[in-house]
Amino acid sequence: MSGENATRVQEALARALAHAPYLRRLAGRETDVRIALEQGNLPAALDSYENPGSDGDSLASQLRKKKRRLALALAVGDLSGVLTIEEVTGHLSRFADHALGLAIEAAIRERTPDVEPRGFVALALGKHGSSELNYSSDIDPILLFDPETLPRRARDEPVEAAARIARRVVELLQAVDGDGYVFRVDLRLRPSPEATPPALPISAALTYYESSALPWERAAFIRARAAAGDIALGQEFLSAIRPFVWRRSLDFGALGEIRALTRRIRSHYEGGQRFGPGYDLKRGRGGIREVEFFAQIHQLIHGGRDPSLRAPATLDALKALGRAGLVGAEEVTALSEAYRLYRSVEHRLQMVEDQQTHSLPRDAAALDNVAKLDGRTDGAALLDALRPHVERVGARYDSLDPPEDQGLPRDEAPLEAMLVSAGFVDAKVAAQRVAQWRGGGVRALRSPAAQQALEAVLPALVAALGRAPDPATALNRFDAMLSRLPSAINLFRLLEARPPLARLVGDVLSLAPALAEMLSRRAELIDGLIDASALEPPAGVAALACRFARRDDEDYQAMLDRVRREVNELRFAEGVQIVSAFADPLEVAAGYSRIAEGALLALADATVVEFERAHGRVAGGELLILALGRFGGAALTHASDLDLVYLFTGDHLAESDGPKPLGATHYFNRLAQRVTAALSVPTAAGPLYEVDTRLRPSGAQGLLAVSLDSFARYQREGAWAWEHMALARARPVYGSAEGRTALQATIEETLGREREIATLITDAVKMRGDMARHKPPAGPLDVKLIDGGLVDLEFAIHVTQLGNRTGFDPRLRVALSALIDAGLLPEALRPAYELLARILVTLRLISPDAQEPGPAARDALVRACGLPDWPSLLAALDEARQSVQQVWGAIVTQAGHAAGEA
Repeated sequence: MSGENATRVQEALARALAHAPYLRRLAGRETDVRIALEQGNLPAALDSYENPGSDGDSLASQLRKKKRRLALALAVGDLSGVLTIEEVTGHLSRFADHALGLAIEAAIRERTPDVEPRGFVALALGKHGSSELNYSSDIDPILLFDPETLPRRARDEPVEAAARIARRVVELLQAVDGDGYVFRVDLRLRPSPEATPPALPISAALTYYESSALPWERAAFIRARAAAGDIALGQEFLSAIRPFVWRRSLDFGALGEIRALTRRIRSHYEGGQRFGPGYDLKRGRGGIREVEFFAQIHQLIHGGRDPSLRAPATLDALKALGRAGLVGAEEVTALSEAYRLYRSVEHRLQMVEDQQTHSLPRDAAALDNVAKLDGRTDGAALLDALRPHVERVGARYDSLDPPEDQGLPRDEAPLEAMLVSAGFVDAKVAAQRVAQWRGGGVRALRSPAAQQALEAVLPALVAALGRAPDPATALNRFDAMLSRLPSAINLFRLLEARPPLARLVGDVLSLAPALAEMLSRRAELIDGLIDASALEPPAGVAALACRFARRDDEDYQAMLDRVRREVNELRFAEGVQIVSAFADPLEVAAGYSRIAEGALLALADATVVEFERAHGRVAGGELLILALGRFGGAALTHASDLDLVYLFTGDHLAESDGPKPLGATHYFNRLAQRVTAALSVPTAAGPLYEVDTRLRPSGAQGLLAVSLDSFARYQREGAWAWEHMALARARPVYGSAEGRTALQATIEETLGREREIATLITDAVKMRGDMARHKPPAGPLDVKLIDGGLVDLEFAIHVTQLGNRTGFDPRLRVALSALIDAGLLPEALRPAYELLARILVTLRLISPDAQEPGPAARDALVRACGLPDWPSLLAALDEARQSVQQVWGAIVTQAGHAAGEA
């Protein structure tokens, strides 16, 4: 140790001897430790606790002597500041693990000396579980056993044998004798402690936590770990109940219970709430418990989705929340500094007489004594150091628990008046709807708990729906969503806890029938909006494919269900970005495409593995998938199908090598059917994508999957001009790098072929005319099919690409820019495409029938397109259509001339 640290240790020892009678008694008994500390040698003092006495001492005696030595060395290390609070609590926690482990082994061997101790585990909870054990803390283990592996005497019943072992463990640790005690042991955190034995069968504990546990018990397991005994058994149990602790679909009742617990603690310990002498550092407003609960509430909200937040220790949890951007850096620093100071002062209180106290002394002399033990001048200085931290923590925690809103009136007249002020034009109808909810007219609202949750959220919910762009529509759609729910309790608690979500839900329900329909099927989609990352662009394709990929312990059907849930969560969040004007619809379209491609990669990989188990592989062959249309162009809308063409490589006459061999053509066609089903067939988790395979060679009459050689031959010899136009937006999305390269080469060779321009133009104009006759615009805002719309623009782009053999890129926006930059198309088409595409992507959400939307939806469309008002949007749309009509009209005229010359 450095000379400075040695001096600090010596000064701390002097303070300990002067102001802490308990430490003074320890120093009198543990001479070796005291001498090391007098020399300033803290490492030697800490090491000495490992050698407490003669080998002939009983285990109980050895553990007590170890505890005394460790308590003295740690106290001085703590007081000197040479050891951090994390190091002090870590030492104490590791010793508790060590003592528990020896006690369990001894208790088992006393009854069955010739059998290896196993089948009995101590789970550490609370500060022991998070390795933050107090200087004079109890330990709060839950003792579990496995009846199949627990050693026991021949006539013992497993439950009674485990109970005897548990009682002996407690006795070894907490019985007070001439050597003191090791730890006080509190077993009351186990399930139903008033009615259960001290050690529980592991199966009974699992059943309890999966079905009957209270919300606070779930929060307690944030800090649980297998500490001693059969560690593997404990870890297996904790893995089994992990879904109970970390839920993706959060039960906000747990958060309400934690906050209610804080209120009850504040009320019960009212005398320790006011800061000053007598203040309770642990339970007082702005104290230790509120720092811990602040972290745990955020962990419970976000930890089900982000495993990096599941840190047991409070300081580690705050750091993780800061790294994730869920708590500000300044807030993390403030809470962490407060927590370290509180824990240090708490230790000083406990060092005086080894009492498990958390309250500052009321007596002035006693408070001065604690302050001097801490190295301060007097009690006033200690209070001055604590005061700003207590105020800051109390204010931060209060922000999580705002004053309760006044309830919504029940009498008709005042209820209608409040609804009018909230924004509802027809308040009478809205009041009738609220009365129906309160009367249990909806199945999900018939239980007392549901009614209680409804009343808690109604003021904020009505305010949010009233502020929605179309309050009546939002209310009607919310009612439709409730009618499909088996229970609304969790939804209401979530909206109560996160008022901004209620406002966002109001926007979604008002503006986006497609998203409202998704919500009506899965209200838990709202959970995905809790994290700020929900309104960020989705990850890249590779990262999404990795996220969706089949997990080691997951069967195929479970994977299909999970991918549908996760994809629809992401698609829902993408739609919300448009409705909330958070993102450019063109960027959202790209995000939709990345999500779809990631899902395709993961599902196709899993389907191939499943198929190969039954049918083996075709030597030299593999499945390739080609994306076309909006998917090929990486610009999907919320409602887009996936246009796919299935291909395969290798010899079409080959045969697979599995238990049920198939010829190559039959093999890959069956496999393609399975991939289509994986992407499209609704499961218990709902639908995923519609898949359209009609763009394959020979259309619906052809094979679902053709060989790459056949595909290349068809493109050379049999394809129509419109099929080559479609190929301009083709993109290989599945297969090996070698296979995709070969497929891309075929596409490039086909597109780069020299053509008869007049024939190309004539065919394209005829094809567009046929489309117009068979598929007219669905409404006045069908910007895809109206004259001068996206289809006309796409045809103009593809004719220009194929005629000039340049500007090829499956992304239409990129291809158009290349043609404009080459002088082949006018600059006016660039803003025309962007406006038409933004309108299309947005209208697929807010007006799928392409009719002119209502005022609120019009405003949303205007915002999405970056224009000031509806007349401006109509004028811009008219200008865009004219630009497209001018270019496409010239091509049509050119085709007419060609026909006349013929």
